[in-house]
Amino acid sequence: MNRVEAFKSIAEQASRGELIFPTNVAASLKIKKAIDDPDCSLETASRLILTEPLLAARVVAVANSVAYNSFGGAVANVRTAIPLLGFRTLHSIVASVVVRQISGMIIDPALSAKAQKLWEHTAHVAALAHVIARRVSHVDPDTAMFAGVVHEVSGFYLLSRADHFPGLLDGELEEAAAAFESTIGRAVLTKLLIPKPVSAAVESLWYGLRVMPPETLGDTLILANDLAKVASPLDLRSPTTIQQEASEIDFAIGDGTLASILQESAEEVRSLTQALLG
Repeated sequence: MNRVEAFKSIAEQASRGELIFPTNVAASLKIKKAIDDPDCSLETASRLILTEPLLAARVVAVANSVAYNSFGGAVANVRTAIPLLGFRTLHSIVASVVVRQISGMIIDPALSAKAQKLWEHTAHVAALAHVIARRVSHVDPDTAMFAGVVHEVSGFYLLSRADHFPGLLDGELEEAAAAFESTIGRAVLTKLLIPKPVSAAVESLWYGLRVMPPETLGDTLILANDLAKVASPLDLRSPTTIQQEASEIDFAIGDGTLASILQESAEEVRSLTQALLG
């Protein structure tokens, strides 16, 4: 089976809802569904999160980041962390664990290394999206972070399936992947119960153009993706081109510029990125 046929096979399975996830994803999605319920209590959320040690550790880590705990008092448990974060941020953290669980299926060392690099890119984008939303585009920062966490979920899924299709992601990806990315991506986003506004923002990365200054959630995500210091290993551009294009992005925001805002927020971005990386 050649690469185009392999992508077509994966896309056809995805369009039928036949997605292959590790078993622990189902447990995490049950937690996500529970905390999506407006009637979910603090006690219920705490109990559910504590059933997944990785999730519990990530919740406490994010609560201790500069973005959420600027006063510096240490947060030592999940129950204390949840009110500080809020339920919308919990959605992002659960999604980050699901994304890591998907990549946990990968056996091939080279593919595993790509997945790790893709997760580093994802964490940078999520942290940047949070800052850009709060200080530049004025869309909801927690939703922007959530969009950043899931924006490469189709890439993680393809990496997990590449173990079964040798050579799937070798060489140039554009011709083979472009025709099927949207089909696979939409199916994965639907399976993971991603809300439509966030799915639409992710789709803007496939079809949208950078707008400066950003105004929408999609604009915010595109800008964060372009500015991330760690590039996606699935990006078709060369690292040099990516760095050069990122260095040229700047515009006026009120009395300052995007560059000055990012410089002022550098510690916040670093802290939140590290918390998401775990």
